[in-house]
Amino acid sequence: MKKTLILGASTNPARYSYLVANKLTRKGHTIVNVGLKQGSVAGVEIEPAETVHTDIDTITLYVGPRNQAVYYDYILNTKPKRLIMNPGTENPELSEKATAAGIEVVEACTLVMLNTGQF
Repeated sequence: MKKTLILGASTNPARYSYLVANKLTRKGHTIVNVGLKQGSVAGVEIEPAETVHTDIDTITLYVGPRNQAVYYDYILNTKPKRLIMNPGTENPELSEKATAAGIEVVEACTLVMLNTGQF
């Protein structure tokens, strides 16, 4: 299973990042929740973007383009194989930086990918 970092994790059950965290864990994936607020989602604590994880397969992004620049180095230093830009998070500047670093960039909905077996 792919270890997935959820950037923009939220304890709010109405947020897509919350739904994805639970869906990923139900499907047997290990997750890392990274966000601004404290708490836990799907039994995993939300941590600040300080510890760079070096064993991440996928980062699924739930931070809008206006707030992404502070995470560029964090994302690039994590060196995931894939970065999923969920609807509303698409950002040409980040896409270009990630692609140049050898990270596959996918513009898609993680929930749809999980539901259709494309994850």
